[in-house]
Amino acid sequence: MAGVSNLNARRWYIAVAAIVMQLCLGTVYAWSVFKGPLKITHGWSETATQAAFMLHIFFLGTAAAFGGILVDKKGPRLVATLGGILFGLGTLIAGLADQISNLPLMWVGYGMIAGLGNGFAYVTPIATLTRWFPDKRGLVTGLAVMGFGAGAFFMGQIGPVMLAAFQTVDPAGVLVSSGVAKTFYIWGVVFFVAVTLGAQFFANPPKGWLPDGFTFAPNVISDAASLSFGQALKTPQWWMLWLILFLNIAAGLGLISQLSPIAQKLYSPLLEPGLAENLATAKLAWAGGLVVAVTSIFNGLGRLGWARISDYVGRKQVFLVMFATQVVLYLLLGAGLVSNYWIFMLIGCYLLACYGGGFATMPAFAADSFGAANIGRIYGFMLTAWSVAGVVGPLIFAQIPDLALFVAAGLLAVGLVVTVSFRAPRIA
Repeated sequence: MAGVSNLNARRWYIAVAAIVMQLCLGTVYAWSVFKGPLKITHGWSETATQAAFMLHIFFLGTAAAFGGILVDKKGPRLVATLGGILFGLGTLIAGLADQISNLPLMWVGYGMIAGLGNGFAYVTPIATLTRWFPDKRGLVTGLAVMGFGAGAFFMGQIGPVMLAAFQTVDPAGVLVSSGVAKTFYIWGVVFFVAVTLGAQFFANPPKGWLPDGFTFAPNVISDAASLSFGQALKTPQWWMLWLILFLNIAAGLGLISQLSPIAQKLYSPLLEPGLAENLATAKLAWAGGLVVAVTSIFNGLGRLGWARISDYVGRKQVFLVMFATQVVLYLLLGAGLVSNYWIFMLIGCYLLACYGGGFATMPAFAADSFGAANIGRIYGFMLTAWSVAGVVGPLIFAQIPDLALFVAAGLLAVGLVVTVSFRAPRIA
């Protein structure tokens, strides 16, 4: 009895460690805070600078796919530790890239190395917690990835302050050093320590273990009846879930990549007439950072809220609501019917809540559909949708900004149709 009690307590320690790790990993969503200073300081183009973020998301999803396989084979502690090392190292290299003005090094450090680390560390708590909490899958995966969404809130607030403290301006008022390098050096060390330390709490539950009094619902596949990775991949339902995830992420990531610039544009009319250029720049940076920070809170809250709701009404129903409402809001934004900074922030909060909600609800959706025994591989490989969306979404918003919001609405409309068509796989 004491052993069962210890296991019940241990799973919550793992959940807390997962949240701390995800807070660190989610700071990637504050990239738009650093993008502007990098462009100004080095003269890098929008697309070239944004490529670091796109590469990060691409390698994140790729690493999550292979990391899921490693979690099933080697255990979660090793994979998460590797992720923490790479994520911290990549951030440090990104700081060096800013210091020596080397764009390809930024792509390698922030894009590839930190992205790989993020993917390894991201998938581990998802796969592990799904096994420890069969009775609260929506809640616990929501809690874990809520940290990922909330990470950008903290960086959205702290980042601009650190940049202002570390930046260097010459006597003529020209920005010489953006402060990004020193900011990344500090956070690289923090990430290295926090993520690798959190990883040491991870382990899989004993085989066959279930919480006291828990039995699987009739419409949920038990761990014993779980499909193998190969079996799941042969079902149309796996590919439908992949597509649902891709479409939700592509629209959301595209918006996230431009949150700060759009917010600054809408805030410009609110500036005091005659305000000095350096003060106006600082004010606009604050306005952009505020939107990033506040919407990031809802990115996190949406992960917890939508996932928890899905425990009661079902995963499919949650996606139906999220897709339908997002289509309407993206069309309103694309048509220029929202020109108020504060209303844009409000809409952004809801859209990011849906974006985050998709991440939190999908692991439980996949575990319900295919069982949790091989969820590391099944859901990990499904995160290749994140890799593809990480390139497609931001690229759409960078290359065709005038049409991007309409394209996002179209992607979400397709997601709505696919979700309506989804039926749980029949297991013989």
